[in-house]
Amino acid sequence: MPPFSRGFHRRPPREDVDPSRVPPGQYVVNDFPVLSAGPTPRPKLDEWSFSVQGAVDGAASWTWEELNALPQETFTVDIHCVTKWTKLGTTWTGVSVDTLMDGVATEAEYVSVWADGGYTTNVPLEDLRDGKAWVVHTFDGEPLEPAHGGPARLLVPHLYFWKSAKWVRGLTLTVEDEPGFWENAGYNNYGDPWREQRYWGD
Repeated sequence: MPPFSRGFHRRPPREDVDPSRVPPGQYVVNDFPVLSAGPTPRPKLDEWSFSVQGAVDGAASWTWEELNALPQETFTVDIHCVTKWTKLGTTWTGVSVDTLMDGVATEAEYVSVWADGGYTTNVPLEDLRDGKAWVVHTFDGEPLEPAHGGPARLLVPHLYFWKSAKWVRGLTLTVEDEPGFWENAGYNNYGDPWREQRYWGD
């Protein structure tokens, strides 16, 4: 039995939504549901940092001010939670992982994403590059609320939303794949919503 089932239920499809934007088994919401495995961290921005480390030639890190001084991108994407809700047309601002990886030499193929509160998740490095992922700090024109992962979260919109780690603090590049919190609890190692990869074996 999966360890986390809250929110797994069907709702009738909305008639005003293009079905091609909604993965199988998902329903569209207008609100922004909050699901967390523990308490909400509230780090002080003057003590906050983000790093790229692990199997790299040289680690890199940024303070909050330095991260915000990097080139910023504002973009609109659909997001899909493994608990079956989909939110269309969400607008974010943040720093592309491509920008953070610029100049970082590595032969690693995997990333262990880590966050405040001890949360980790794993993502293939190729799924974070080429305009596929960002470290975001703004949602819908406003600073990202702590309940939604503020001050910053990873955003990997083509995968289920648990891969978009809240309260993100760094990327550790690894040679071997290292399943994270939900993956070790039975969730799919990759998490493609279009293939309904919710659990191991899907």
